[in-house]
Amino acid sequence: MLVALWIINALLALVFLAAGSMKLFRPKSALHSAGMTWTEEFSDAGIKLIAAAEIAGAVGLILPLLTGIVPILTPMAASALALLMAGASVVHLRRKENPAPSVVLGILSLVSAVLGFVVVLS
Repeated sequence: MLVALWIINALLALVFLAAGSMKLFRPKSALHSAGMTWTEEFSDAGIKLIAAAEIAGAVGLILPLLTGIVPILTPMAASALALLMAGASVVHLRRKENPAPSVVLGILSLVSAVLGFVVVLS
């Protein structure tokens, strides 16, 4: 199960690190132009906060488990990312946009959380 957890967490971390970095370093107008029309509903600070949460979650998926320092933080980070993606899914559904990417990432985050709790607590 540990191998499955590492594979899922590595993929999730890459995706969330890339998505968060893009939101953190690009201005709101560039994100909107790139097709992220949901940014209309959020302030610049709100978008940067979402980006920071995604980056922190990506780091939380890897570092605690890798270092062995408070490894329970890894499934907690996955749980937080699942909640973040649940919120993203609600925003996309409300705007009549495709929620599939956020739903898939949310489900994978839940799988990571369950696997993480099983591995860490066993």
